[in-house]
Amino acid sequence: MEVLIRKAYKEDATEAIPLIMEAIGDISRQMTGETEKTAIYDEFIQLFTRTDNRHSYLNTYIAEMNGHVAGVLVFYTAEQAIILDANLEAYLSNKKGTAVTIDPETAPGEWYIDTVVVDPTYRGHGIGTKLLSYAEQLVKDSGGGKLSLNVELEKDAAIRLYNRLGFVTLCPWTIIGEPFHHMVKTVFAD
Repeated sequence: MEVLIRKAYKEDATEAIPLIMEAIGDISRQMTGETEKTAIYDEFIQLFTRTDNRHSYLNTYIAEMNGHVAGVLVFYTAEQAIILDANLEAYLSNKKGTAVTIDPETAPGEWYIDTVVVDPTYRGHGIGTKLLSYAEQLVKDSGGGKLSLNVELEKDAAIRLYNRLGFVTLCPWTIIGEPFHHMVKTVFAD
């Protein structure tokens, strides 16, 4: 089966959002300001179709198979993250009526893989690896740099995949009070 990786469209939201929610788990509550699954989904649909936050379609790439969203990559720079998160903090603070702070997830100067996830129907076809390689190629095409991601400590299979692809654990990281490994790979320009 052929996999096409492309920029996301607003219309991808209904297939992409459940995958993103699965991948980020409890962080989805912080990102949306909601607690119920349906409300989280609805809010993510809105965020995906907007242009001013980290989960916008503008920062998302789709792995497409047979006309369906088989995988999702959310990807941006640390410098973009500052602006995107400030926008989201302002939006959520206004929505909740109290100040909201989004935990930083990347270090200055990094290219950040916020989310990489494959639909369970399409797992085992190397789509996750293709999405990660795509992110790496984007960094190469932009002159190289550090490519980073965070992974929960207990996700052994994901950690093995990232290690196999050249990521190393740089330091511990905390997001919404939970421990993560901050993994980085140095990518050189072609």
